[in-house]
Amino acid sequence: MPVPEKVSELLWPVVRTMPWRMIAAAAVLGLLLAAYPGLTDDEPNGWSALIALRAAAVAFALGAAFLLDDPARHTTAAVPTRRALRHGLRLALLAPVAALWWTASLLAVPEPVRPPVGDITVEAATILALALTGAALAVQRGDGARPGQAVAGFLLGSAILAPLLCPDGWALFVDQGDPRWAAAHDRWTVLLCAVLLTGAVAVTEPVRRSVRRRLRFPSGTSDRSRG
Repeated sequence: MPVPEKVSELLWPVVRTMPWRMIAAAAVLGLLLAAYPGLTDDEPNGWSALIALRAAAVAFALGAAFLLDDPARHTTAAVPTRRALRHGLRLALLAPVAALWWTASLLAVPEPVRPPVGDITVEAATILALALTGAALAVQRGDGARPGQAVAGFLLGSAILAPLLCPDGWALFVDQGDPRWAAAHDRWTVLLCAVLLTGAVAVTEPVRRSVRRRLRFPSGTSDRSRG
């Protein structure tokens, strides 16, 4: 079956099984966090705006950690459609939502105190990529149909502990007035590239599992369909 036909057949089932409520709740919370300094402070400062955007990025990523939750995972695992395509469709549906949400979050911060857009966007993209890669690894390495809760818990714990445990020479969460700002965002960029590469590997089928499945079910069907 050609790939375009597979995509058209999978699109609606994927749309229906996406965790839209969780993503919407995370997006609303993120927007509220981003807008908080401008709504509550008569004169918001750069530090509060930066913290607000970082908190917003973490909030949205917590919702995105549930992207690959699929109650029907063990049913769809027996179909011939590769995992990379199934996961890729979910990512393609999330991408425009994430882009629109982040744009709105940036606009919610008053322009005079808004952090450098490119640098803070790299931070947000890395945090989101960490959530999605964690979910992909959990699916690849485990058998659970809903890894989102564990991934979200790990991401939240990492976001809390990272500023406390990172050595000064490897600091990531620095203030925009800190002389380490440029070096920190070089590290953010390297981290983003590493996470994206890991995620690209994580969406593939494990070699042993895929070989075993082909040996057991040459036609791409399960035991139930043969019975």
